[in-house]
Amino acid sequence: MTAITILPEKLGAVETIYRALAGERESVGRSAGEALDALTSQLSDDESGMLVVIQNLRADAFFTAAQ
Repeated sequence: MTAITILPEKLGAVETIYRALAGERESVGRSAGEALDALTSQLSDDESGMLVVIQNLRADAFFTAAQ
């Protein structure tokens, strides 16, 4: 399975693009999904199986911002 990282990049006060990275490959999109779709189109059938894990680093009902 290929590890893919998606990072937001601020292009100013309002606009954000997302960059998806997997080894030597990369793509960008207006959303995380668009960047992921563009990157997975570059992968071979052996590399394209995926499990998506979303890490949200904000406070929620289970963990406060301090935790």
